[in-house]
Amino acid sequence: MATKDRRTDIILGSLFFILTVVFILLAMTNKPFFDWVFERHYNQWSWYLRPLFLVPFCYFAFKKSFSGMMISVFALFTSMFWFPKPEIVSESVVEFLEFEKEYLYGQWNMGKTLLTLTIPISFIALGLAFWKRSLVMGISVMVLMATGKMVWSIENAGESGKSILIPAIAGLLICCGIIYYGFKRQAKK
Repeated sequence: MATKDRRTDIILGSLFFILTVVFILLAMTNKPFFDWVFERHYNQWSWYLRPLFLVPFCYFAFKKSFSGMMISVFALFTSMFWFPKPEIVSESVVEFLEFEKEYLYGQWNMGKTLLTLTIPISFIALGLAFWKRSLVMGISVMVLMATGKMVWSIENAGESGKSILIPAIAGLLICCGIIYYGFKRQAKK
């Protein structure tokens, strides 16, 4: 990539990184906004859509596009509210998201902070794996991310945590399949 193109990529990527941080900070410091986001997150279409943003994230990491990666992360986080508030929500979804809301707005300690840091660390590891063009490492990181989310959900939210299993497993399988296909197609070129 030429120097000018690289600089534009870094600037655009930094802008979307900042927008993602602003979104998270706004949600964590503005309870009405947080509640508005979560009302829409009760729509399980967002649960199925969100993992799919890992595909463009991995693609842009493979193409060494920082801006593409950060746009993908921004889309992943904001997709929580892309769908309308659902009219009917299963009890387990309500229980699980109420648990998540309480968790996020509850007391923060060192353990919770360190656990939360696994999210950006996972994205960095995933990005590096595909930046280095390692299919095995990239898919391994994706499996660890999905497994970690599922285990955390069930361990902490109990029975309602199981409500994420189907969207998480479906998302993982679809993402891994698309990425595997993309790698094989790229290898043929």
